[in-house]
Amino acid sequence: MVTMSASVADAFGLRLTFVLFLSVVVVTLFTALLTAPQRDEISEFYLGNRDMSPLRNGLAMCGDYLSAATLLGSTGLVALTGYDGLLYLCGTVVAWMVVLLLIAEPLRNSGRFTLGDTLARRLPARQRSVRLALAICTLTVCALYLVAQLVGSIALLTQFVGEPGPTTRTVTVIIIGSIVTIYAAIGGMPGATFIQVVKAVMLVAGVTVVAVMVLNRFDWNLDDLLASATAGSGLGDAYLEPGLRYGAGPISKLDFLSLQLAIVLGLAALPHVMMRLLAPRRTRVLRASVVWAVGLVGFVCLMAAVLGLGATAVVGRENIADIDHKGDAAVLLLAGELGGEVLTAIVSALAFVTLLAVAAGLTLAAASSLAHDLYGEVIRKGRAKETEELGVARIAALFMGVLGMLFALLAWGTNTATLAFLAFAIAASAILPTLVYSLFWRGFTARGALLSLYGGLLASVLLVLFSPVVSSTPDSLYPDADFAWFPLQNPGIVSIPAGFLLGWLGSLLGPPQEATVYEDFEVRALIGADQR
Repeated sequence: MVTMSASVADAFGLRLTFVLFLSVVVVTLFTALLTAPQRDEISEFYLGNRDMSPLRNGLAMCGDYLSAATLLGSTGLVALTGYDGLLYLCGTVVAWMVVLLLIAEPLRNSGRFTLGDTLARRLPARQRSVRLALAICTLTVCALYLVAQLVGSIALLTQFVGEPGPTTRTVTVIIIGSIVTIYAAIGGMPGATFIQVVKAVMLVAGVTVVAVMVLNRFDWNLDDLLASATAGSGLGDAYLEPGLRYGAGPISKLDFLSLQLAIVLGLAALPHVMMRLLAPRRTRVLRASVVWAVGLVGFVCLMAAVLGLGATAVVGRENIADIDHKGDAAVLLLAGELGGEVLTAIVSALAFVTLLAVAAGLTLAAASSLAHDLYGEVIRKGRAKETEELGVARIAALFMGVLGMLFALLAWGTNTATLAFLAFAIAASAILPTLVYSLFWRGFTARGALLSLYGGLLASVLLVLFSPVVSSTPDSLYPDADFAWFPLQNPGIVSIPAGFLLGWLGSLLGPPQEATVYEDFEVRALIGADQR
């Protein structure tokens, strides 16, 4: 009788999750179509409404960054590893401070539609070569992150139906991928912005409600919550001390430092985040928007910490690990304990919507780079009409969606966190050095940009290929093989300095650039001259 009741409850929860998810998708899809660009203006497709308020821009930026990994993965990491999970969340907040203080304003002032426009203005002599290299890096980062989102949708489904078969996996990826493609191809930036704002509001509200329920359960006493989490972990005081995941030895500590470097520095160079930084028309709006984004992301991370500790206190660390050794089910199990099947369904639907919104932003960023940088400027050499480029952008979104679906089906079984962290590492190792040097170093040249882009990309990928991610451990892709000469799972601690070093060496070895080019660029970057 108990088993039958549990099965009925699971079926009810799955149906309710599906109804809530479908309702949100229908509403957002319909609204995205209504807000889609009505004119054949490429600027509207790439940047959307440039006169939005700082709060709406901040919500959109928050929505672009916060993925299902934040809601599920970060919460689970806190639930399983305690102190180490809390320390991991700090990197996310610090990353936005880097964006606010270093990147946001000069990038908006000097850019147009994509980062390629900034580099073309900074390095006009070889702009097509630099745009091509940047497009390759952008496509790689977006593809990896997009595949991580699509694979994550399958992983989320397993919480309800168990291990899905090949048919279920294929259908899930095709449905999610098709919705994402429609968002990006038809809605463009206006549609994606609406989805991101809705998703951010839902995410902030959702984590707030569950966190309030957790705190209320412990009479709003943080000491009681920490004490209960320590007891529920079964590890004693070690749960709130460093070392459960990242402090076992020197290699583990280096791996954590490498991961945090990739997160903190990679955020500033993620293509879909940079596109959002180019959208506001006025500098003061951008500045206020990023401040809103920092506050919102910090709040969500704080609530994720409360949820993780609450999951350990209420559900128990061993129970969470038995159901999902990665901890992704922690917040769903917590929701089930606090609010039954209804709250579980709401949180699950929220995770699906979060996944959809991030995937749509990634698809749009990749399509914009392919259409504007690769087709419009490299292939057509700036002679493409706006209607022509807009059509290519929509075809590129379709291509990116199909590519993401194919890779997601091939990558089934791959750790989604590994794909996401590799995307961050590539962004921090290839794109960020090029961006920083372009904005702040007078001696930077096109040769330095090419070496930085291609070198950072290859260094990140090769280090992961020869790491424990691929071979030599039971959790590797090929556990029976052993060619992992690089001991870390996260390459950032090596690949990021390599990217900066290659950009520096290439600039020193190449012919110098005309001084007037940088002087004109510096004026635009600092005061926003020649802005539309």
